[in-house]
Amino acid sequence: MSILDSILQQVAGSPDTVADIAAKVGIDPALAEKAVAALGQAHAQPGDTVEAAAGKTGIDAGMLGQIVQQIGGEGALGDIASKLGGNPQLAGVLGMLDRDGDGNPLDDIAGMAGSLFGKN
Repeated sequence: MSILDSILQQVAGSPDTVADIAAKVGIDPALAEKAVAALGQAHAQPGDTVEAAAGKTGIDAGMLGQIVQQIGGEGALGDIASKLGGNPQLAGVLGMLDRDGDGNPLDDIAGMAGSLFGKN
């Protein structure tokens, strides 16, 4: 079980797993995980959460909006963001994985996985 799955299970009204979200909006679970993480990070920043997450990930803002609805709306997203921010293990691990220092380790993780399979 991923850290995001355990956080989702603690948020009232949200699906229990990232895979549940992915199935409901019709996307790959890896993309859903990236989207939920980016939305959680963007929610804590000033400005529009969906637009900020779309800018960081390249995921369509409409798709991100659907994911916010599946999570349970802005209130649930705020809960997820606080749980992500309040998880020092997650923050430390994500910080170490953020090779390019852009605040989003997910692109770096994808790059690492690609290099493992010779797709770099």
